[in-house]
Amino acid sequence: MEISRRLLGKMAAALAGATMLLPAAAMTQDKPAPFDNPGDVEIALVRYLSTGDFFQAYLSGVEAQAKALGVNLRVLDSRQDAALQADMVDQAIALGVDGIIIQHGLTESMKEAAQRAVDAGIKVVAFDVNVENEAIPQIEQSDRDLARLALEQAIADNGESWKAGYVYVAGIAPLDRRDETWREFKEKYAGIEEVAMFGTLDNPIANSVANQARSVVTANPDIQVMFAPYDEFAKGVKIAVDEAGLSDSVKIYSADVSTADISAMREPGSAWVATAATNPAVVGEVSVRALAMLLAGEEPGKSVIVPPTLITQKALNDGDIKNMEELAQKLPQFAHADVAVPAWMPLPPRD
Repeated sequence: MEISRRLLGKMAAALAGATMLLPAAAMTQDKPAPFDNPGDVEIALVRYLSTGDFFQAYLSGVEAQAKALGVNLRVLDSRQDAALQADMVDQAIALGVDGIIIQHGLTESMKEAAQRAVDAGIKVVAFDVNVENEAIPQIEQSDRDLARLALEQAIADNGESWKAGYVYVAGIAPLDRRDETWREFKEKYAGIEEVAMFGTLDNPIANSVANQARSVVTANPDIQVMFAPYDEFAKGVKIAVDEAGLSDSVKIYSADVSTADISAMREPGSAWVATAATNPAVVGEVSVRALAMLLAGEEPGKSVIVPPTLITQKALNDGDIKNMEELAQKLPQFAHADVAVPAWMPLPPRD
């Protein structure tokens, strides 16, 4: 193996009197630039959505992986203000960060902002927002699989003919991808009748959706299935279904999961019977790792997909699973995704 001058210099310094530091030096030698001096690396997380347990857990994963890499992290939160999110990308550019994670957002507002970052020589990855840029890897939860797993369970539980309510907001990349699967299922199963579509991202999302769902279930008390492919949507639907006394006749299928979701699904007589999810903290870690690979001159792939898992009310009850930690313990694939993990990449500590 060819040894660089830089490596020879470090070896000589260690032999000259820093014997105690050899293990740490060896670890550093294995990391590519700029992570051989990670304190000089700064990345920014520019967020569109931040309300709800999913996004808090996602942020914790971003923070944990950034800490494991030893890089400095800036978090810029637009709180669902599309124009402000674009401005925040420009702020990150002006700050001279090395890399940017764009988390959710609208294509029309983020496309040009993302291109400005690329033009400035900044590495960018995008999670659950389509910025229509070949230079920017897309981090995804495999949204089509999330929807597919939940809807397959709905078919297994309810047969191939039922009346459905559907919660959807267009223009959000993960919801649009989940909508594609919903439309495919309706074409495949002619007996699925969508009697109502509604949805909002107004904060607080769950309460805003609950206000809409109250009207929907009042007007359509014969709805048998509610497909709410985002857990804040599902929380709102559950509030309305509970208040209407329809928990025995309506089943809720969703995407994403949190400790609060697990508790809601396990309530006696809960209408929320299944969700398909990835661990949002793991998705946050993968987002940072994909960006780190770009910074190191490596290619994570144009589409970096974290595979989902089906989580049913029955499985939670049978396993007496009460929180995300227990879910990860009893479903090991939920605790870590072997995605964007080059040999040199340090990972967050595991309990």
